[in-house]
Amino acid sequence: MGKPPYIITEKAADFLAKIVEIVTHLEFGTNFKRDFKLHRENRVRTIHSSLAIEGNTLSLSDVSAVIQGKWVAGKQTEIKEVRNAYEAYDRIMTFDPYNIADFLNAHRLMTDGLVSEAGMFRSGDVGVFNGDVAVHIGARPQFVPGLMEELFVWASESDLHPVLKSAILHYEIETIHPFSDGNGRMGRLWQTLVLARWKTIFAWIPMESVIYANRPEYYNALYQGQHTGDCGTFIEFSLFALLSALQKMVSDLLSAEPSEHQDKHQDKHQDELTDTQRMVLKTLQNKALSRKEIFAAIGMNGDSRCFRRHIEPLLKAGLIERTVPDKPSSRLQRYRLTELGATAAEE
Repeated sequence: MGKPPYIITEKAADFLAKIVEIVTHLEFGTNFKRDFKLHRENRVRTIHSSLAIEGNTLSLSDVSAVIQGKWVAGKQTEIKEVRNAYEAYDRIMTFDPYNIADFLNAHRLMTDGLVSEAGMFRSGDVGVFNGDVAVHIGARPQFVPGLMEELFVWASESDLHPVLKSAILHYEIETIHPFSDGNGRMGRLWQTLVLARWKTIFAWIPMESVIYANRPEYYNALYQGQHTGDCGTFIEFSLFALLSALQKMVSDLLSAEPSEHQDKHQDKHQDELTDTQRMVLKTLQNKALSRKEIFAAIGMNGDSRCFRRHIEPLLKAGLIERTVPDKPSSRLQRYRLTELGATAAEE
């Protein structure tokens, strides 16, 4: 395959310049990097929108409830999609965007229990149809591994700006269609990963919400590129979606009342963690432990009162999570850091 065919339009170049400017402001001119509550809310929006694009009917509040381990009335396959997507996005920063094994592992997390070939390139032909009309036919299965390897080699060696590169990777993943199912989810996840490797705050920017709100334009940009052999239109749309998500984030942050009390509250978010809670986060770095093991590690008696005071706030804040979310009292229950918690533990 070599270098993917693309043209950077004037509009795309303008979008890129604005993205670079606004992300710098968001990163250094606001408290966004440390607003873990907003990060968590944005992650829920990302998962809801990415799954809704593919037809998942759960509401935003349903998705939030599933992630919190609460009972939700809905199709079990859709609930499973949410849990899988949360697992994949929560581990996003552990993936190498140009490593095939990581790509397959992310797909396994995303589709585990939903498709027979989870974590594997497809073994058969696939296509996207509008009724009986084939809109797009993916690469023949025997060529998929080689095409993906070539794509990742190009991306790893290219000096193209990460914003542009992320859009091209997204487009090429959809065009090659490497999996029997989950290609859309993986394309969006991988674009976010490339962006987050450039600027970590992109792990918490829900550009999928803009894509969901502009689905006809999203599909048109994909199909136009697949029919013309040039992904310039998709790059342009992708940067529009990204810029729109960034602008909304800045607007939402600025629209909040700029009071002294609020500023102090935001600046003190990390300081609101007690020393004991910080010790818990440090203890859980790179491992999952039981309640008893956590308190033993920090030298405390792990009775119910201590649990409510030191562990429950971390669960509610989304800094740690249960490994068996559906059964809080399970004897197999362990606690581990979320990505938010891992960030907090390092500060």
